[in-house]
Amino acid sequence: MTILDVRHVKKIFGDKTVLDDINFSVDAGEILAIIGLSGCGKSTLAKIISRLIDCDGGKIFLCGEDITHSTDNNFYRDMQMIFQMPEDSFDPRRTLGASIAEPIKNFGVKASVSELLTRVGLPNEYSERYPREVSGGECQRAAIARAISVEPKLLICDEATSALDVTIQAQIIALIKNLCVERQISCIFITHDLKIVKKIADRVLVLENGKLKTFSASIFGRKFNETSA
Repeated sequence: MTILDVRHVKKIFGDKTVLDDINFSVDAGEILAIIGLSGCGKSTLAKIISRLIDCDGGKIFLCGEDITHSTDNNFYRDMQMIFQMPEDSFDPRRTLGASIAEPIKNFGVKASVSELLTRVGLPNEYSERYPREVSGGECQRAAIARAISVEPKLLICDEATSALDVTIQAQIIALIKNLCVERQISCIFITHDLKIVKKIADRVLVLENGKLKTFSASIFGRKFNETSA
């Protein structure tokens, strides 16, 4: 079953074509990595798919529904995003528990904040803490708890581990992969780090100068800055 279908997506900023005729799909339970150097359009693509910005051409289908120009936020029940800087995605005036509970209330999902925190490896008392009172890794775990609270079909991870140290990075990667397997969640994992890709991805696409290229396994045997990525 296809969860996400991106067809001929295009994005232009000024006189520069940032994304040019982007086509790909993501199947149920699949972890698709999109890799590329800084400035290649990875984050722009993530923002378009998650409807944070509009595309200038093409179509986006989520679970068979055209969401390209949707103004109805109900599709976020099926799609959630995990950002690079988790502390920036939380309201600093609210506790982590209150932020995690918000989508549960908005979408009427039966979920427990304490159970979600336990699932991502955080003690229940973290529900009373504020984003500034936890580490980057702990805040990212809380962000993951919030993302999975509505039982989405698709997670979009935009450089979700790049701001973390290597040890915490490995823990978060393992957590995301385990959750996707256990809950049959599809995932788009956007990164520039091939070491991460080898640990998490079922399939890989390379984004270069706004165009997607088919991934070649030989890329793993070369330095990243020497590849076409």
